[in-house]
Amino acid sequence: MSSDLPVQVIGRRVDLTPPSGPDRPRRAVLVRRVRLLVAFTIAYNVVEAVVALAAGTLAGSAALLGFGLDSVVEVSSAVAVAWQFAGHDPEAREKVALRIIALSFFGLAAFVSYDAVTSLIAGHAADHSSLGIGIAALSLLVMPVASWVQRRTGTELGSHSAVADSKQTLLCTYMSAALLLGLLANSTLGWWWADSAAALVIAALAVREGINAWRGEVCCSPAEAFFDRDDHNGCDGDCACC
Repeated sequence: MSSDLPVQVIGRRVDLTPPSGPDRPRRAVLVRRVRLLVAFTIAYNVVEAVVALAAGTLAGSAALLGFGLDSVVEVSSAVAVAWQFAGHDPEAREKVALRIIALSFFGLAAFVSYDAVTSLIAGHAADHSSLGIGIAALSLLVMPVASWVQRRTGTELGSHSAVADSKQTLLCTYMSAALLLGLLANSTLGWWWADSAAALVIAALAVREGINAWRGEVCCSPAEAFFDRDDHNGCDGDCACC
């Protein structure tokens, strides 16, 4: 008899379908993968922060400085997940990790909003920065891939904090796109306000993601549109977007 079929036991039906979720060997592989992804995210964002802050200082670019500070904030999210999976019982630490990730989103929004508003008020046009354009373009290529891999891994593992952190990594993609467009528009068209306007939209998304992470509702997000909507693994029944 197949163990996947429901059977009748003493007048009631018992579903013998094996429990969902990865088995122990697969889970060990996924946990190691999350740790490697987090380590990569931390290392990349440290480099990104150093390059962006240096380029922003040289070019007098508030957008680049904000992008560099954003990278510093993003490291806190990755560190939170690293801390969670460093313990013997990652699930016990998940709530605290989600709180840290949420606070990092709010911090990111504050930095970006301040940068955008002050740039718009001052009407300051930054100098051309080839280094800044280069780091923005590189991040635009790297971050979506890193976010997708971490999101898939976190979903299979059933880790809300890993999924939340992957969305913060995806948010870096929005930041990279806005920064790249802003730097190019400023250099070629003289549109000094373009990156500040985009940054305010990103700040609003960061607040939304922070609220979702705080509530543990990490699968209901505007960023979800960038993923495979047919993949519902890891989404709770109350999550309308899933």
